[in-house]
Amino acid sequence: MTSNFTTLFLIAFALTLGIRLWLKMRHIRFVAAHRESVPANFAEQISLADHKKAADYTVDRNKFALRSIIVDAALLLALTLGGGLAALHDFWSPQLDGLAYGLAMIFSLMLISGIIDLPFSLYQQFVIEARYGFNRMTPGLFFTDLLKQTLVGIAIGAPVIAAVLWLMGAMGNFWWFYVWIFWCAFNLLILFVYPTWIAPLFNKFSPLEDGEMKSRIEALLVRCGFRSSGLFVMDGSKRSSHGNAYFTGFGQNKRIVFFDTLLARLAPTEIEAVLAHELGHFRHHHVIQRIVLMFAISLGFLWLLGQLINTGWFYSGLGVPAQNTALALILFFLVIPVFTFPLSPLGSYLSRRNEFEADAYAAEHASAGDLVRALVKLYQDNASTLTPDPLHSLFYDSHPPAAQRIARLLQQPELVQS
Repeated sequence: MTSNFTTLFLIAFALTLGIRLWLKMRHIRFVAAHRESVPANFAEQISLADHKKAADYTVDRNKFALRSIIVDAALLLALTLGGGLAALHDFWSPQLDGLAYGLAMIFSLMLISGIIDLPFSLYQQFVIEARYGFNRMTPGLFFTDLLKQTLVGIAIGAPVIAAVLWLMGAMGNFWWFYVWIFWCAFNLLILFVYPTWIAPLFNKFSPLEDGEMKSRIEALLVRCGFRSSGLFVMDGSKRSSHGNAYFTGFGQNKRIVFFDTLLARLAPTEIEAVLAHELGHFRHHHVIQRIVLMFAISLGFLWLLGQLINTGWFYSGLGVPAQNTALALILFFLVIPVFTFPLSPLGSYLSRRNEFEADAYAAEHASAGDLVRALVKLYQDNASTLTPDPLHSLFYDSHPPAAQRIARLLQQPELVQS
């Protein structure tokens, strides 16, 4: 059984790696092939220079992603069949046991992964993003953020991991159900406390000033029957020139947050339309649906791990001679993406369907024309390609391609009649 599972893993690994590399190369070729002409539907709004910039930005990012995919794949093999996890176990097991051993193993793995990822993050931020004028982060801010993220991760992650490992060892054959209950409760708690306790550690949030913008937004919230705990502006410009807006929080602790870069670029009516789109996600219960789906998937994964945790071939088939709860948890979440990657188009499809529904809602409660103008500006300012490879988009894109999204909005009665 061990050799059979090793063979199965290697086949899945090779297929997933091959598909990911092939999709990236397809995307690079497709975008480059359409670099010299703006799609007809955007010819009046997007200049050829901006279209070329978006194509070059997309190509550079995806060429860089190819390297990241290869390094991640090599790391996975090194940790499993290459003996990396076995070596970590041999190092920690004589010194520690129980929860201390489990925490040491998991945080050692995180440290190794973080060290390997650091040069990639630096290159992404200070070379690629800077090359296209998006980076506003200083090296000092980058490493300050990294330190904060590490400290917050340890402060939150250590007790959570310890609780999970304890439940796995103490709750018998149905430990996976107790871990699932704990995991769901923890995620709901994070959704509730993140806006007021965690996010302000990294950004400054200021109340939206009175004026036409705020009046329009408050009127829209009343029309849509939406309650929030505040309207805030985030100083996103200190890290990037990319613009965005989002909802955060849960229950009565929901906040609406605008990047200052977004407010500087869009007109009040366009921001109203963008917010109406976000409200559409809440009106159609997309957020609740995603939470429920995430919880259902996590229950399935934990049940599956419960079936594997006491099978010797699961460990030995992945190059680990020892068996314990920490190793089971680590191995499972290292290798599960290898087997689930082919399901990516399903998740992307569900997300894109939700985006179309939110756009339709926005067109009912604001102006479809303003939403189109806002989207065109955001595509332009963020250098988002207007010509993605369809197959790459099918696997990776949570939002519909620009041409499809705007074509649907242009079918709205107010734009058809005009």
